[in-house]
Amino acid sequence: MFDLRHRLEYLGFQILICIIDCFSPRTSAWLARCFATFFHYWLPRSWTRYDVAYENLKRAFGEKYSDAEIEVIAYKMWVHLFRTVAEIVQSTRKLHLHSYRHVVTFADFTRTNEAICSGRRVLMLGGHFGNWEIGTSMFGMWGFPMGIIAREMDNPYLHEWFRKQRELTGHRMMLKSGDFEEMTQLLHKGGNLGLLCDQDAGPRGVFVDFFGVPASTFKSIALLALEYDALIMIGYSIRLPDTVGEPFWSRFELGCEAVIDPRAIKSDDPVGEITQQYTAALEQAIRRAPEQYFWLHRRWKSEPRKRKAVDPTPQRMAG
Repeated sequence: MFDLRHRLEYLGFQILICIIDCFSPRTSAWLARCFATFFHYWLPRSWTRYDVAYENLKRAFGEKYSDAEIEVIAYKMWVHLFRTVAEIVQSTRKLHLHSYRHVVTFADFTRTNEAICSGRRVLMLGGHFGNWEIGTSMFGMWGFPMGIIAREMDNPYLHEWFRKQRELTGHRMMLKSGDFEEMTQLLHKGGNLGLLCDQDAGPRGVFVDFFGVPASTFKSIALLALEYDALIMIGYSIRLPDTVGEPFWSRFELGCEAVIDPRAIKSDDPVGEITQQYTAALEQAIRRAPEQYFWLHRRWKSEPRKRKAVDPTPQRMAG
């Protein structure tokens, strides 16, 4: 029963891919706006999790944005997400070594080059921001393959499609749950990992400030960096405004927000300090284009445990 459902889902997915792959860049952008308008303005707000996006934006930016401005950011977020889907599908024929200069521009890439050429392992971090798949693909094309950490999808056929898509440029996809030994083996051999670092880690995570609010964050990235003496590079790939007329394709700015060297950490709590530093770097990148961040997941779902107050009154010992 499940296999039939999965096959039907995958058939529908493949039909959709064939249709999307036929669109011109202008048509893709126009349809993204149409779908975003439908999702944001016509569907019930409970279906599109608008309350979650609104709460997250208010928590992140406080009074910086009015309700009307938050409405616009949420709408543009949907436009961005639909365009991202189209770009992932079309990237196999649009993004190559002979064409990427039409697609990608670079913010100061000095730190990136220094980290890649350092001879040390690198943990490349990003978030659900910009088109993270495009940024990852570029490093594979440049001969910098990584182990890409991802969650296993429920539909095995869809999971296999995304695996092949991510491995087209030389990367190797590893499962977030179940492949930890494979990750450590890769690092032990001097390999590199690519990870997203903006997901809630539950009550056992380390709480660091994200937009000034404590957010539960996984300890594993800092622990791996310390154990394997790996540099941590926080990167981004944000979509740039479309050019006038028919563009070659979407255009992106790739940049490195920060490089963290665990050797330079002097804190008594190196795990917490490293985690705070890369979280702050991601926040700084998101502030460049908040409409390109995925505000729909509950980043602040977990709350720090509150210590129970100790009664200062001395207790009599039972006699």
